[in-house]
Formats: sequence, C-alpha cells, structure tokens
Amino acid sequence: MKRIVFLAITLFITASTYAQNDAKAQALLDEVYNKVQSYDNIYVDFKFVLENNEAGINQETRGEVTMKGDKYLGNLFGAKQLYDGSKVYTIVPENEEVTIEDKTSDSNEFSPSNLLTFYRKGHTFMMDILQNVQGRKIQYVKLTPMDTNSEVKSRLLGIDAETKHIYKLIETGKNGTTTTITVNSFKTNQTLSETLFTFDEKKYEADGYYIIRN
Repeated sequence: MKRIVFLAITLFITASTYAQNDAKAQALLDEVYNKVQSYDNIYVDFKFVLENNEAGINQETRGEVTMKGDKYLGNLFGAKQLYDGSKVYTIVPENEEVTIEDKTSDSNEFSPSNLLTFYRKGHTFMMDILQNVQGRKIQYVKLTPMDTNSEVKSRLLGIDAETKHIYKLIETGKNGTTTTITVNSFKTNQTLSETLFTFDEKKYEADGYYIIRN
C-alpha cells in the first residue's frame, strides 16, 4: 500500500563530526534549527519531484504537512499520515485502509517531524553555491551522509538567507535517483484544532475502512 515516505536519513552523530564541518555552514544550519525551534507549530506546502532518467521515472506532486513538536499531519501521493506522539496512522482513501503502527527509530526512515531538522545528525557539511531565486538569496549547504552504507550520495539544502527558512532539498541517491522538495509556502504559529493530531478510529470504521495493526 502507499506510504508517505519523504527521504532516507541517518540518526547517529559523534562530537568529532563537527571538526570535519565547514564553520560557516554549521553556523547557518544552527540558525535554521534555532529558528525552527522558536515556532509553536509549522505548516509547509511543498512540491515533491522524483526523477531517475535511466529508469524512466519522473513523478511530480504536491504535498503538505503541519508539525507541532514531534506530532505531525501530512498529505502526499493521495495518502495521509498522522503521528499523535505515540502511533503512526497511514490513511489511504483509495484503498479505504488505515495502517496503525508504532513509530520506530529506524535510521532509514524519514518522517515529517524531522523534515526541518534532519541535517543536524549523520552528516558532514560544507557551504555550496548561492543562488538568486526571484529576488531571494538561496544559500545551499552540501550534506554528505557519514554512513558509508547509506543509499544517499549527497543532499543539497537550500536556505533562504534572509528568513533562515529551508527553501529546497535536493537528494541524490547512489542509484541515480534525484528527489527534490521545494517549499511553496511556509507558515508558522497557526491556530490549530485541538483534535488535529488525534486519530478518530470509530469514524473510519463507520466509513468502512479496513484497520490494519502492525
């Protein structure tokens, strides 16, 4: 069944890593992280592109995710994924299915809750190109996974130099696949429903959904 999968990440870092990193890149990433942490909640509307010319793959879609702390509600590829702080609920209306599972610490799975903070762990990084995008200065930082067994060759993280918000993420896989996430809209401190991150199982059962527990 369809799953909301954004990227692959690694979640291990040692203190010695920082000595290998570009000081300017590290300072910029720290600014981005501190800015993200200052918000009560974040809403991101984005474009998702998956390309592999050799395999003839070219997929493009739009997605969105609302995050508050570790909790999130995201939509991508016609599926919805909710994390309430305990369980992950993947809802696929096309199949009328809901999969319920524990959130794992699998280092190869990326979730929306670390979409804006993943770069802090498991990478070495250095400053890359500066681009002008419709009047906005976008500074790229090149991230290289520390795990030599990672399926990811490198990532380019584009940061708005003025707002310190993430604008674009370009991930290049060792198999030639390129995944690009471009932020269309970035909103913060929105008024959220108290039940936004609550899964109503009875509602979905009443609607005829098949509930799968893993």
